[in-house]
Amino acid sequence: MRISSPDKVLYPEKGFTKEAVARYYEAVAPWILPHISDRPLTLVRCPQGHAAGCFFQKHMDEVDSPYLRRVQAKEAEGARDYLSVCDLRGILAVVQLGALELHSWNSRADKLEFPDRVTIDIDPDPTVSWDGTVQAALEVRALLGELGLESFVKTTGGKGLHVVVPLVRRSTWEEVKGFARALAGTVAAASPGRYTLQLSKSRRKDRLLLDYLRNTRGATAVEVYSTRARAGAPVSTPVSWAELGAGVDPQDFTIETVPARLAAGIDPWREYGAARQSLTAPLLRRLGLR
Repeated sequence: MRISSPDKVLYPEKGFTKEAVARYYEAVAPWILPHISDRPLTLVRCPQGHAAGCFFQKHMDEVDSPYLRRVQAKEAEGARDYLSVCDLRGILAVVQLGALELHSWNSRADKLEFPDRVTIDIDPDPTVSWDGTVQAALEVRALLGELGLESFVKTTGGKGLHVVVPLVRRSTWEEVKGFARALAGTVAAASPGRYTLQLSKSRRKDRLLLDYLRNTRGATAVEVYSTRARAGAPVSTPVSWAELGAGVDPQDFTIETVPARLAAGIDPWREYGAARQSLTAPLLRRLGLR
């Protein structure tokens, strides 16, 4: 594919160009594609670089590329077309649009009403330490383990973490959202004053937000291995639970370092696709949902 203006600088503090972003996605394509393929996407587009103004785009109305697919989803105003990708050419097509962030639904086009993962977004107040954020992720994992569910963790490219639970596509959006809310509420109740489930900034002072609303139909979360529109070209990167406990620094994961990490065989989510689990009735009853 031809990338126009390949020398355009998108990360001025590092001198990273549009071509550098394209080369990054070329390098990580085998690892990002199994997760991002055929999901409705929302892009954060920064045509002049992350520091020059960005905007969100989720509909295909003004986008025309043979490498992008359309996913029709019903909304309150009627059916709308979202964009999705299925191969490296599709990812490069959104890079061509100046996209520096790829956010995706928790479901795929062929079974849009049945999510295949749960995402708990752990978003710390600026006063909360990284160690505190790590401890929160470990507590979420511990409860999931008690429920018999395997979970995976990744950095967000910022100060937060995402705990992700792969699912067999059997549960509806309402069931998955209800599970995520009950899970977050149980973790929060065990440590009064440490967590909040409220999005309001005023309710989050000195606390960690357990954002379960990422599991609402139409909501998105930054995709694994997506770049972020932030200084230094950080990447939302999978880490192992052992790495997390040993003290990783999320700022170490950038478009420079992540390809080398993968090339060295460090793939903490290697077993992600093998997880076969669902939200069973006994599991839901343990959280008081049935």
